[in-house]
Amino acid sequence: MRVAVFNTKPYDRQFLDAANDEHGHELVYLEPLLSPDTACLTSGFPAVCLFVNDTADAKTLDILASHGTKLIALRCAGFNNVDLKRAAEIGIRVVRVPAYSPYSVAEFAVGLLLTLNRKIHKAYNRVREGNFALDGLAGFDLHDRTIGVIGTGKIGLIFAEIMKGFGCKILGYDLYPNPKFAEMGGRYIELPELLSGSDVISLHCPLTPETRHLINRKAIAQMKPGAILINTSRGALVDTEAVIEGLKSRQIGALGLDVYEQEADLFFADLSNQIIQDDVFERLLMFPNVIVTGHQAFFTEDALKNIAETTLSNITALEQKHSCANEVQADQQVANIKA
Repeated sequence: MRVAVFNTKPYDRQFLDAANDEHGHELVYLEPLLSPDTACLTSGFPAVCLFVNDTADAKTLDILASHGTKLIALRCAGFNNVDLKRAAEIGIRVVRVPAYSPYSVAEFAVGLLLTLNRKIHKAYNRVREGNFALDGLAGFDLHDRTIGVIGTGKIGLIFAEIMKGFGCKILGYDLYPNPKFAEMGGRYIELPELLSGSDVISLHCPLTPETRHLINRKAIAQMKPGAILINTSRGALVDTEAVIEGLKSRQIGALGLDVYEQEADLFFADLSNQIIQDDVFERLLMFPNVIVTGHQAFFTEDALKNIAETTLSNITALEQKHSCANEVQADQQVANIKA
């Protein structure tokens, strides 16, 4: 099948080409993000392959359909960037990669937490400048602290298991409780209780209309003063301006973000020689107790290999008119909080 692969980087090509030896699809790599403005590039492609920041809204989908596109293959788990209802109406099928490497994201979330708590990023820069003073670098023992996990699917469960290994108490919130979470020692409670009782809060849920700005001013006011907040899921789970207020008031003790609600204009590109126009993002970077990374939590060789293999297997399955367990239906774009 001829596939237009949007938003590609050299590492995408490397792993997709290797996986494609088994499938034989015609992959055409395109650097731009998919949007209504770039959808014209899909003419003659029955399939398009997208990543997290590509836009497949109703307008874009209508253009794709007019060009004969019948399949959208997401090389990611989330599908909030696709209007599934409109896709179903115009006969475009959507597949995704539901589990590429939950360990990669969970482990990265732990890394953000350790770095923020023990000020490793600040210590690294100090030592490079010959400053070996310890003032301002004190953290706290994670042992016996309470960790709140919002979303206890594959990634959230692994994160909880890792933190359990540190000797932490684990609280969870999920509209769809995972039996394995309780088996490993976690305890489900309501969201306000989790927010007020957790020393660390880590987000591991998808973005839906109902979870958008889940962490807002009200939620921040309910948090335990000085709690650390980690988000490696979707940027818009967090109201960034509300979080900035929380940081200024010290209600939030530290913030680790691998995602950002306006990241589509920033992430996956080298902007080091440009003036970033996003004032909210620039304000975030001013705080010494904030770490922002560029959506790299998934970025391991294991994950890239699994993403490529599953993406191409999904395309092959539908090309050969087989059923595909990874196909996304319109009724899945409903409120849930399970990663």
